[in-house]
Amino acid sequence: MYRNDGFRELDREECRQRLAKAAVGRIVHTRDALPAVLPVTFLLDPDGAVLLRTSAASELVRAIDGAVVAFEADEVDVASRSGWSVVVTGPASVVTDRTEHERLVRTGLRSWVAWPVEVFVRIEPELVRGRELVAG
Repeated sequence: MYRNDGFRELDREECRQRLAKAAVGRIVHTRDALPAVLPVTFLLDPDGAVLLRTSAASELVRAIDGAVVAFEADEVDVASRSGWSVVVTGPASVVTDRTEHERLVRTGLRSWVAWPVEVFVRIEPELVRGRELVAG
């Protein structure tokens, strides 16, 4: 993180706690050699991985399967000038194990749009960073 910028660094457990409460995040990946950011629904798996559910035929799946991506979620209260942000960076991969896929179906994670064939994408949390601004 950036030192002396008025934010407090969050440890890994604090990051997990905040991610577990967030409803929407952003997947950051490369598209046509440029940065791309998309809002997504997600679930934090007990092992700390970030899980997405989307169409098996989506451009997003083709862009991120096997790639290193970043995932960001935050909460900001403009009135009190407080909030937090957590970024998870790591490899993304489509869940292909049938048992794992069935377990994830039972979690209740849903796409914003129902698709005929959906897949889960797992982002392994190799680097987890967070920061908090408390009542600026």
